[in-house]
Amino acid sequence: QVQPVESGGGLVQAGGSLRLSCSAPGRTFAMGWFRQAPGNEREVVAGIRWSGTITYYADSVKGRFAISGNNAKNTVYLQMNSLKPEDTAAYYCAARRRGGSGYYTTVFDYGDWGQGTQVTVSS
Repeated sequence: QVQPVESGGGLVQAGGSLRLSCSAPGRTFAMGWFRQAPGNEREVVAGIRWSGTITYYADSVKGRFAISGNNAKNTVYLQMNSLKPEDTAAYYCAARRRGGSGYYTTVFDYGDWGQGTQVTVSS
């Protein structure tokens, strides 16, 4: 399978917005966004399971971030609003190529990863 490719990161002031995009050629059952700040473990931000269009959000981003996508094109987006300095991290797109049930919220649920895109929020 081809590795997912992210785009859309950058530098923004607190309260601003950014939109991340990811394309993962090949069939996927779910896609997700994770982030990792220096010294921290990689953590889930949001995920989408195509069957039933089920979405999941980390508590820290609920109400501010929105995940959406196109199953046929295996693309996923993350709209990030009201950004905070603590959102600063490298953001990674992940693709799940096998089916299942439930939410996919850990790094072990995904097999393919993008290289990451940096998001920096200044105060």
